[in-house]
Amino acid sequence: MNTLEWKQEDGISWIALSRPELRNAVNYEMMDELDEILHKIEATDDKIVVMTGSGNRAFCSGGDLSLFHSLYTEAEAYGMLSKMGQILKRIFLFPKPTVALLNGAAVGGGCELITACDFRIARRNTKFGFVQGSLEITTGWGGGTMLFERLKPHDAMTYLMTSQLFAAEKGFEDGFIHQLINDDENLEDGLRQFLNPYLKQSANVLSAYKKIWLNKFDLATFEENVEKEIRNCSKLWEKEEHHAAVRRFLNK
Repeated sequence: MNTLEWKQEDGISWIALSRPELRNAVNYEMMDELDEILHKIEATDDKIVVMTGSGNRAFCSGGDLSLFHSLYTEAEAYGMLSKMGQILKRIFLFPKPTVALLNGAAVGGGCELITACDFRIARRNTKFGFVQGSLEITTGWGGGTMLFERLKPHDAMTYLMTSQLFAAEKGFEDGFIHQLINDDENLEDGLRQFLNPYLKQSANVLSAYKKIWLNKFDLATFEENVEKEIRNCSKLWEKEEHHAAVRRFLNK
């Protein structure tokens, strides 16, 4: 694995996005490796999956714009967006509980990634935000559809429509962040304290309760809504407003 680190420990599968020099931005190799690891974890006896980032600057900064800015047409954008969208959908529907541990900021597609997870744990003052609008596009990996399953509609619309960065404390108030970890507390220790009651249960019990929650979904409608979201983003991606915004961002 070149872009991810995977370890198994005490019933936890740890996945660390490992491109710290680029704020753990997602590229095609990371997509392939993440899909491969998820398949492996599904066959293990591990109880919980934890996703985090390498380093202390960022959980994930979203898609690697230095790479993806070469995608110009709607069709080109759709190929990339749908590829990662399928992976986020797998995480959202994963048979084991999933946790996003924010070691740093989660922005853009990184915020979509944490939304796909069942739980979100963050150090105080950590930033998160759906900043896609500042690049003249919308969420394109299915994270918008998933966010409306995580929050009250008004809060979800505020997160999406303002393109702002929010502190973890705001996310905790809204029920998006489930646990805040103090600055003087070890991040992993804080996570383990949160997970301890869950880890006392068997893997079968945890998976059974996850299945009960997933049973509430009309899977066909959910997949249709994610597909519509990806298609809408692909259309906006092709517009010159988006390409101009990306150029400005890369030239900062």
